[in-house]
Amino acid sequence: MNNGKIPDPNVIHPVAGYDKEIYVKPTITNPNIIVGDFTYIADSEFESHVTNFYPWSRDKLIIGKFCQIAAGVEFVMNDANHQMNAVSTFPFYTLEGWEMNTPDPSEMPFKGNTVIGNDVWIGQNAVVLPGVHIGDGAIIGANSIVGSDVDPYTIVVGNPAKPLRKRFDDDLIGLLLKFKWWDKSIEEINSLIPILTCSELEKVRNEIEARL
Repeated sequence: MNNGKIPDPNVIHPVAGYDKEIYVKPTITNPNIIVGDFTYIADSEFESHVTNFYPWSRDKLIIGKFCQIAAGVEFVMNDANHQMNAVSTFPFYTLEGWEMNTPDPSEMPFKGNTVIGNDVWIGQNAVVLPGVHIGDGAIIGANSIVGSDVDPYTIVVGNPAKPLRKRFDDDLIGLLLKFKWWDKSIEEINSLIPILTCSELEKVRNEIEARL
C-alpha cells in the first residue's frame, strides 16, 4: 500500500493527474483483444495501436500481465496480409467496382494469434507482426520489427528483430518461469518487490528457490 492506496487493475489512470499512461485491460472494447492485469501503455488509449483488426478477423491479440508498452508501439494483425500465392497481391475484392469475390480463408496468409507473455517490455515505436509469440520477461528494443517468436527473458533488437542476449542464465530463467510472480496476489507481489527489483542476481536466485 502506498499513500493509503492499493493497486487496482481496473482503474484506467494509475498515475494521478497524468492521462498519457493507462492500464490497458479496463479500456478494451474488442472481445478479440485479451489483456492481463496491470499491463500499461504510455498513451491515453490502446486499441488504435492494434491495426488491421476487424469484426471478421479470425485472430486474437493476447497480452499477459504487468507488460510495459511504450509510446508508438503497433501490433499488426493478420488481416494486414494480402494474397501471396497468386500473380498479383492487389486486393481487388476490397475495392468498389472490381469483379472479384472475397478469397477463401485458405488462400490468405494466416499466422494465428499474436501472444505476448507476462512482464514484457516493448520499446518505443516497435512493431509486432501477426502471429508472433513473445515469451515472459522479454525485452523488445525501440524501433524493432518483430516478425518471429521471442524466447522468454531474451532481448531482441533491430529490423528484423534478432536476439541480442538472454537477460539471465538458463537456471535463473527456469526458476522465474516456474515462480510466475505475476500470478501471485497483490499482497504477495508487494512483499516480493525487494526481490523483483534487486540487481544481486545470486541473492534473487536464492530467495526464489526458497519460495518454490
